[in-house]
Amino acid sequence: MSPLSSPAPTFFNRQLLCFPSPHSLLDYVTRNWQENFVTSDLDTRELVDLFVRRPFFLLLSIDAPLYERFLRSKSSLHTSLENFVQENDSIVFDTYTPAQQKKTSLQNLRELVNIHVTNSYLSVEELHTHLESLNLLDWEHLRPSWDAYFMTLASLASRRSNCMKRRVGAVLVRENRVLATGYNGTPRGLKNCNEGGCPQCNGLVLPSPSHSYECVCLHAEENALLEAGRERVGTNAVLYCNTCPCLRCTIKIIQTGVKTVVYNLTYKVDDASAALFEQAGVQLRRYNPTGTFRFPPIADEAFV
Repeated sequence: MSPLSSPAPTFFNRQLLCFPSPHSLLDYVTRNWQENFVTSDLDTRELVDLFVRRPFFLLLSIDAPLYERFLRSKSSLHTSLENFVQENDSIVFDTYTPAQQKKTSLQNLRELVNIHVTNSYLSVEELHTHLESLNLLDWEHLRPSWDAYFMTLASLASRRSNCMKRRVGAVLVRENRVLATGYNGTPRGLKNCNEGGCPQCNGLVLPSPSHSYECVCLHAEENALLEAGRERVGTNAVLYCNTCPCLRCTIKIIQTGVKTVVYNLTYKVDDASAALFEQAGVQLRRYNPTGTFRFPPIADEAFV
């Protein structure tokens, strides 16, 4: 385990620290959490689980195309492609023979990885350039910004959608406090859209001059606004939505007094919505993530 400044001056210019056990290593880095350390000795799920609960721990994985790794290995190893593939499968997918020592598969660690790097670069310099661009010391890899936090909640809300057309989620916020959440689907008391509740979304409506059928699904933004009500929206409220609001929602957002709308995915009427928001003095901006973060493992709360 070695502490490194960032960026590290060279690979060899570093001080090595040795510890008698993983727990002593964990104690040391916890006491010195404001410094940066690197280790490649956490090679089992049990060891990684010890560290992953710490808010300052970042797990980085590096991989490359299989055949490309085989070609690279020929400079130091003399093995056939078949043997190389077998060894790769044993490490990645835990296909060890009874005579081999069983270890944790890399596949079993993927859910804990914060950042994954694919090293298909032609030179070490190119790889270093890519690593610098990732800004590994950015805290947003571990602790999301407010935008990332609320946009993640909006995306999570969208998973509750029952609309057959698309999944949309929204979160209404004031002073970084959640007022209401919403997702798109049929109103309360009606059959869910994905159960046939909206003939329009299910494609059950045939064009007819004598009948006019409209979508009966509430949009995510409408749901959030209805749950909050105008009085709770108050001043300087922010609406986070994983999709840019349509015109129908735009006018309701403006009317309820929301001052900022943050969205992630584009929609077919973005320009028209943007024009109305600008006219009403509502700021519209697209979410631009600067880092990635993972959710803690499910069992994490049991070890607080």
